[in-house]
Amino acid sequence: MPTRSTTADRRTDDEPAAPRDPASTVARQAQDAQDEPPQDVGVRWLSEPQQRQWRAFRDGTALLFDVLARELDDGSGLSLGEYEVLVRLSEAPGRALRMSELADDLAHSRSRLTHTVARMERDGIVRREPARDDARGVNCVLTEHGWQVLVDAAPGHVESVRAHLVDVLDDEQLAALGAAMQVVVEHLRGPAGPPAGGTSPAPPA
Repeated sequence: MPTRSTTADRRTDDEPAAPRDPASTVARQAQDAQDEPPQDVGVRWLSEPQQRQWRAFRDGTALLFDVLARELDDGSGLSLGEYEVLVRLSEAPGRALRMSELADDLAHSRSRLTHTVARMERDGIVRREPARDDARGVNCVLTEHGWQVLVDAAPGHVESVRAHLVDVLDDEQLAALGAAMQVVVEHLRGPAGPPAGGTSPAPPA
């Protein structure tokens, strides 16, 4: 059985660094100094309630993904990015997706996904093969070993998601969170969002 890569090897590609908020830091420093933020630069400074809400989201997501990543790695040797690739492949017809489609679905850059898939291929949990309908296309295919890795990893990961998010919120809070983040997803994937491959979002749970 191939040796799994270490968490340190994967963290740069699959796990986001803790978010930084230089704009709100500047505003806070200005307020601490009893100065008004500059009004002539066109910056729409966050109000105090907006800053509290933004920082709660920022800190909460950073802590949540950190513990999910740690528990998933401890239980299965997978990173969050690898786990999500396996989930998407398991749900696709024939357990296969075009690399380009997989990148778009995961909101990963093509180069980042290629690096992740190459590592997973070395571990024998996926393989790449030419697309049958397009000689220039490449499919990513879930192997039988990869399917078993996912089957073994899923119960523990779902329990982590439940313990650290789903069971922490009541039904109304969870529904509101999901609805709010769906609006963000639609914005970022719509015409007003960044160019394709220009985002590096946190891996979904």
